[in-house]
Amino acid sequence: MAKYHCNYCQGDIYGFRIKCSECPDFDLCLQCFSCGAESGTHKRDHDYHIAGDDDTSVGAFDIPKPWSLVEEMMLLDAVEQYGFGNWEDVANHVESRKGPECEEHYVKFFIQGTIGREILCVDTIGSNVTDHSCPDGGPLSPSITVPISPLDLNIQEQHELGYMPYRDDFEREHDNEAETLVSSLANNYDDEDIDVAVKLAQVDRYRTRLKERERRKCVAREYNLIQAATTLGKQKCQTPKKKMSKEDKDLQEKVKVFSQFHSLAEHEAFLENIQKEKELKTRIKSLMRYRKNGITKLDDIEHFEEEKFKRDKKRDNKKKLGNCSPLIKRGSMVSKKAAAVIEEKLDILIDDEESKDEDEENDSKEMAAFPGYDMLSERERKLCNSIGMTPGNYLTIKTCIIKDYLQRRQGLPKIKIRYPSGLDKTHRRKIMSFLTDNGWIGVT
Repeated sequence: MAKYHCNYCQGDIYGFRIKCSECPDFDLCLQCFSCGAESGTHKRDHDYHIAGDDDTSVGAFDIPKPWSLVEEMMLLDAVEQYGFGNWEDVANHVESRKGPECEEHYVKFFIQGTIGREILCVDTIGSNVTDHSCPDGGPLSPSITVPISPLDLNIQEQHELGYMPYRDDFEREHDNEAETLVSSLANNYDDEDIDVAVKLAQVDRYRTRLKERERRKCVAREYNLIQAATTLGKQKCQTPKKKMSKEDKDLQEKVKVFSQFHSLAEHEAFLENIQKEKELKTRIKSLMRYRKNGITKLDDIEHFEEEKFKRDKKRDNKKKLGNCSPLIKRGSMVSKKAAAVIEEKLDILIDDEESKDEDEENDSKEMAAFPGYDMLSERERKLCNSIGMTPGNYLTIKTCIIKDYLQRRQGLPKIKIRYPSGLDKTHRRKIMSFLTDNGWIGVT
């Protein structure tokens, strides 16, 4: 006699049955459940579980101690997450099973069982192993498939260059930090497609940088740059280092990019030619300056330079003389009359210097270009040339001084006159002395 009956068709249930998890004491046979039978408060979308005659959960495989479907799903998820062989973490994830049980169950049913035989190609395992380090697009490291013979260096040179002959490698390579691109990469079970694409792009960048590193090593071997570096290092130790100017250092830094196309001798000749070109341009510019000044023979250059030096020296003395100011202070024992005599002597000295200056005509031509020059007398023009003042500024200062003098004579209230900003007191005194001597104002 059957122990359980179907609540829908009232038939006896032998073997497995569907037990509703929401309705109390409600069982369905497999046929009624497959038809979506509903009865009373029971609906087809209620949660359920498969039960046997002894009211225990039914496993996916027919074994004495079956695993529940929940345990099977947790086992598959744990193997995918933690990897095949990490049975301790897998058991912690399943919780209800131990590590050896998980390993035995997974190997028996999912690898050696029906599922494993259908999914895994057991016959071809081990026969079609692909070397992923050397794909069709090129090896991850180009030196894997194309070995390079070690360099012929003695022990001392190997130590100086940091060269390791058995590995054919240097302690510090070009782009030595390239490995940081892939050092922290790892495949995670929850990686999305965009994450995988980013990681593949990083690996591709790493391969590109490795190819560039290998290309540079090949260039160094082809042009014997490594041996040249050791020879150059010995020469530097034997000969004192020549101090280079900042311009030469900047030039070498700019043309360093062309060194990959030159040998050592060619690159040094290239630098020498650039320096020679610079010297030739300077010489051409100097000869054009001589031609502009009427020098057409090389014998006249020395005389021209001597005369130019004399003119520059006289001009410097003239500027120093014009900037010197008499040490006259208020309350000093020197009277105003004595001060005026000193100023007059200074003006005479300036006039004598100007008469001797060979560049007087050039200065007069330059001064004539300023507005108001035609309003000055000959002595006023000389005064403006001596103190380096434009005619417009001189006329303004002259007007202010005469206006101040007239207001004092008429007894009008004294008004403080603002002279042009930046006016030197020495120049103002020279102008007042000049106006007094020429009768424009009286002695005050």
